[in-house]
Amino acid sequence: MKARDLAENSSVRFGTSGLRGLVTDLSDAVCFAYTDAFLRTVGISLGGCVALGMDLRPSSPNILAACAAAIRAQGARVDFCGRLPTPALAFYSAQKRIPAIMATGSHIPFDRNGLKFYRAEGEISKADEARIGETEVVLPETIAPETLGAPNAEASDIYRDRYLSFFPAEALAGMRIGFYQHSSAARDVLTEILEGLGAEVTPLDRSDAFVPIDTEAVSAEDIARAKKWVRDEGFDALISTDGDADRPLLADERGNWLRGDAVGVLCAAFLEADAVATTINCNTMLEKCRRFPFVRRTRIGSPFVIEAIEAFRKEGRRRIVGFEPNGGFLLGSEFTRDGRALSALATRDAALPILCVLTAAKRAGKGISKLLEAFPHRFTASGRLTECPVEKSAAFLASLGAGSRPLDAIGALFGNIGSRPLSRDETDGLRIGFENGEILHLRPSGNAPEFRVYAEADTPERADALVCAALNAIEERYRLG
Repeated sequence: MKARDLAENSSVRFGTSGLRGLVTDLSDAVCFAYTDAFLRTVGISLGGCVALGMDLRPSSPNILAACAAAIRAQGARVDFCGRLPTPALAFYSAQKRIPAIMATGSHIPFDRNGLKFYRAEGEISKADEARIGETEVVLPETIAPETLGAPNAEASDIYRDRYLSFFPAEALAGMRIGFYQHSSAARDVLTEILEGLGAEVTPLDRSDAFVPIDTEAVSAEDIARAKKWVRDEGFDALISTDGDADRPLLADERGNWLRGDAVGVLCAAFLEADAVATTINCNTMLEKCRRFPFVRRTRIGSPFVIEAIEAFRKEGRRRIVGFEPNGGFLLGSEFTRDGRALSALATRDAALPILCVLTAAKRAGKGISKLLEAFPHRFTASGRLTECPVEKSAAFLASLGAGSRPLDAIGALFGNIGSRPLSRDETDGLRIGFENGEILHLRPSGNAPEFRVYAEADTPERADALVCAALNAIEERYRLG
């Protein structure tokens, strides 16, 4: 049978980045089959090695044990790297030139999980995903999940040293950083990095239970607690990540969480990048600041950003980065700064953007909020409707093209909450440009049954108002909620 046949009629499928599904659907057979198909797709020699890692979800060890069984069934060895950030496992995979599998659901709800697959060269592509699903696999009569054993700490160690060797030893000396640790896979190694660069780090709300943190939809509770933490403790900044630490969360000296694409622009500017790959829903301050000669926008998802990075490489660009509005930052080429080199890592990472923005603020002798004042004032906000089946979301988007002119249906639905719609872009979902320069972007999630709405405007209050009005209009008129 084919790998995808086992997941048919279940929640398990490839999303914007990785295989995702309900924990109840990620059976030993499904995890074994997809691992077997992945190894057949990328090729693994007898006696070869595969690196395994996981986040802190309670379901991750069992998922990874089934993956280990598939690896050993092909005569390969398991290099278990323990609980660690996804980018740490990806970097280790690239350094050792071996494939890797990460058991993680990233930011999605607690009842879900998933797998991320890496070739020795980096993240698998969308073409690889299709091949994996079509690969014929043979399941054993009984799947005996493997004992993973003691973890190899080398992957975490070289990830830590990657940044300690690039940034100056006292880059963050004197800075007081609050670290909202919850169940982040980076809570220990990122603390070591920050302290190694001279920062004073205060751990906050470390949790033994898994906490799903979505960096694109920060909860009202986390918005309030950030302001309180900074006010009470006098932090220079507050940091966090999502569950597997491939997306950063960064608050300024006032306790305001920055949007991920704002963090991405600050990081790209610090690195003096000249070529930037990003997704269609990224804030337009990227182009409006005129700091980056080459910008390429893609569909949403890291595999598409990586394709754009590869295109830049073929064109001979030398300082290439990529990022997404969730804050995940990809390094598409080697960078040097102050005589120190940082090798490419074309997978989403939370540590690099956090460290770059903190270092930039320290060097400038000003708060993070002041760094953003040098850029065009464009603000994004986002929201979502939950329990929205993809099929229903797709039908709703299709209905917005049903008028006699392409923008008629859009104007009928959203004309009372903004100015006249002028343009539409269907690169991924539906992106609507209005006469006054405001933007609405509508898109079903690629990882969960959610319908997402993004807005961009000249003030944060207006962006928030646009999201709320759009969500209300969609929910009331088309009953997507």
